[in-house]
Amino acid sequence: MFARTKRLFLRPAWPEDADALVAAIADEAIVRNLATAPWPYGIDDAREKIAHDAETPAHEASCLVFLRTAGAPELVGSVGFGRWNDKIAIPEIGYWVARKHWGKGIAVEAAEAVLEAAFLGVGSDMLGAGHFIDNPASGKVLRKLGFVPTGEIIPYPCRARGCEIDSVEYRLSRERWLDRVGMYREAA
Repeated sequence: MFARTKRLFLRPAWPEDADALVAAIADEAIVRNLATAPWPYGIDDAREKIAHDAETPAHEASCLVFLRTAGAPELVGSVGFGRWNDKIAIPEIGYWVARKHWGKGIAVEAAEAVLEAAFLGVGSDMLGAGHFIDNPASGKVLRKLGFVPTGEIIPYPCRARGCEIDSVEYRLSRERWLDRVGMYREAA
């Protein structure tokens, strides 16, 4: 998936992104809130992720997020949607943003592009999401995107912490997303 927003450019990861990926994500405050990333995070982990993402099925997306600048774009995060483990029934959205870019709306802006791809491009009817209970900032992002808490808190694996962490679960329907962004479903 490739997408361009007001400030960002989203695209698949390429092998030459490995060093920039490590520089952006190798921060325990980021990795501890992700399900699949290890800690510490090194160049071999970046290469493994890039190779894995190259195999992403067409009905899923995994993108690096770049801040568009006057010069070379700066890698500032990642966003995608898919089935991250066997415990989930519907695709989930996931994201992270490099610490120096926290609080700037980048996660919301990048996720909006991915939601459009999921709901309009792939035709998903429902997306899930979750955040570890000790990461309420991610819940704030999800609510800004229109996700609604399900009331469920489930144990979810965290590779960096080496255990399961309670995750607050959310859902967003295609219909709710279309209403929120001002689009209407065509009559069937």
